[in-house]
Amino acid sequence: MSKSERSMCLSRPWRSIARRIVPWATLDTALSGDVLEIGGGGGAMAEALAASHPHVRLTMTDVDPVMVDVARRRLAHVPDVSLCPADVTALPYPDASFDTVTSFLMLHHVIDWEKAVAEVARVLRPGGVFVGYDLTATRIATVIHLADDSPYRLIRRGEFESQVATAGLGLVRMQYSAFGHVFRFVAAHQPSR
Repeated sequence: MSKSERSMCLSRPWRSIARRIVPWATLDTALSGDVLEIGGGGGAMAEALAASHPHVRLTMTDVDPVMVDVARRRLAHVPDVSLCPADVTALPYPDASFDTVTSFLMLHHVIDWEKAVAEVARVLRPGGVFVGYDLTATRIATVIHLADDSPYRLIRRGEFESQVATAGLGLVRMQYSAFGHVFRFVAAHQPSR
């Protein structure tokens, strides 16, 4: 994560935005049971998830141990939350561990985001859902990330849908917003036949 991204993730405005983004990003999907947030940064979205869904058992991961420590302090008051440094392309959880996996604006920072989607499918229980949002590969998103100098691989329109199917998930909802710059999704784990 670049310095500018870290600053944004730790800012007061981002924390305020998180409370509004969670219902928008999840397309008002009811979350229950064991919920994993991948790439949770400083914990702003996890804090908003815990506030809006107090009955869930929340696990938050991020590849950056410094951000996990920041999130641990931010979420110290939240019951039923655990935090773990983890690479989303090699999650340290057994198969079928979670009812829901959330991803908020982080997949484009994973160079091998297809492997991340496969890992999400692996840790989802049958009938579980993968929900969230991310950036679409547009000129604006590319310019912002070139200027930011952070690692990224933006997702072209249609690529996410294809990878979700390859991973054994079925799209329940897919919406492109903000003039096609952002996509929101809900995908369900398809039980084995």
